[in-house]
Amino acid sequence: MSTAKATLSALRQRIAAIETTARSAPPGEIAQDVCTPVMSSRAGRITLDRDEVDAALGGGLARGALHEILAASGADNIAASGFSLALALAAAPAGRPIVWVRQDYAAREGGELHADGLQALGLDPAALILVQLRDPLAVLRAGGEAARCGALGAVILEPWGEPKALDLTTQRRFALAAEASGVTVLLLRPGARPMPGAAETRWLVRSGPAMPMAMNAPGHPTFDLTLLRHRHGPPGGPWRLEWNRDDKLFKRPALLRDPAALSRIEPAPHPAERAPFRLAG
Repeated sequence: MSTAKATLSALRQRIAAIETTARSAPPGEIAQDVCTPVMSSRAGRITLDRDEVDAALGGGLARGALHEILAASGADNIAASGFSLALALAAAPAGRPIVWVRQDYAAREGGELHADGLQALGLDPAALILVQLRDPLAVLRAGGEAARCGALGAVILEPWGEPKALDLTTQRRFALAAEASGVTVLLLRPGARPMPGAAETRWLVRSGPAMPMAMNAPGHPTFDLTLLRHRHGPPGGPWRLEWNRDDKLFKRPALLRDPAALSRIEPAPHPAERAPFRLAG
């Protein structure tokens, strides 16, 4: 059996075990039907900041949908990964694992996931199921398996660049799978350009300067965000927000309570004006 087939088989077994656990759990701990969407108290929307971003999204990020995240440059890939994980943590019901399916080239370019970094963002590494595959088609297949499992908290799908297999039809399948299972699917696109797709929202992420805390301790992770596409509304931003892992919410840094400071955050450039990504080798 090839490595990709063995990995996919192991993922299927892991998902089957999670589904079995979900079905046998006492009522109230996990939804009785793992295929039933777990709706939040905000009509199926995920609270992000209780402020401008939620307002721009019509009440929060749609749960059980496909959302796309792009880095503004190669140097922002880590920020885009952190933002994707923050969204996954905001979306995941308590006690449900997060599946992260990565193409190995993305790991080589952006670095391997680190347990301390995951914990710093608020994720217990034991709650993460990491799948790493070489072929982009295998990555998409594994992502499809995960997106259909309603017992998961969220799915991060990370192919590298612009694989031909990730066409509009494939993205539409991910969107339908997310809608059917109620699992929020985050399509992280390192090395890709903004292009038409089936995502509910599309985000452009830059790393932002973090404000140090007391005793010069490292500040909260900070992101400069632009909403490039919103299926049910206009684009939005830019916003500079920091992630609070304890509240699982984004908040404006205290420095930016001054509205004039927002003008210094550059809006998203037109795709044609962006510098090409540098590829290793």
